[in-house]
Amino acid sequence: MLTIALALAGAVLSLWYFNQTLNIFSQIGIIMLIGLVTKNGILIVEFANQLKEKGMAKKEAIQAAAEARLRPILMTNIATALGAMPIALALGAGAKSRMGMGIVIVGGILFALIFTLFVIPAIYSYLSKETKHA
Repeated sequence: MLTIALALAGAVLSLWYFNQTLNIFSQIGIIMLIGLVTKNGILIVEFANQLKEKGMAKKEAIQAAAEARLRPILMTNIATALGAMPIALALGAGAKSRMGMGIVIVGGILFALIFTLFVIPAIYSYLSKETKHA
């Protein structure tokens, strides 16, 4: 759930920086953005939980999960950001109205990507309980 706040912060900051409004297109971009960044947080946390169930210590599990999920998360986010770049640059007929959607997607993904890779493991290590297996 924390990744949603990070994505929304990136989306709103991007809209503000590029002097865009929160319209129906940018709201559609926010919905798409929430789905993507939620998946990223779930990937890291679920993989860390699986490693902990196998007997790994909490700190090592979250480090291994973050390392193992880094490349898939980077590939997904970079591909999505590059795919939304023509919308953000307002290329094509009538694209000015959809520009906010592209800005929300690109800005929100890049902002959430950086913070998800650092904040989610830190919060997980703080909130997760250490489990001991015999």
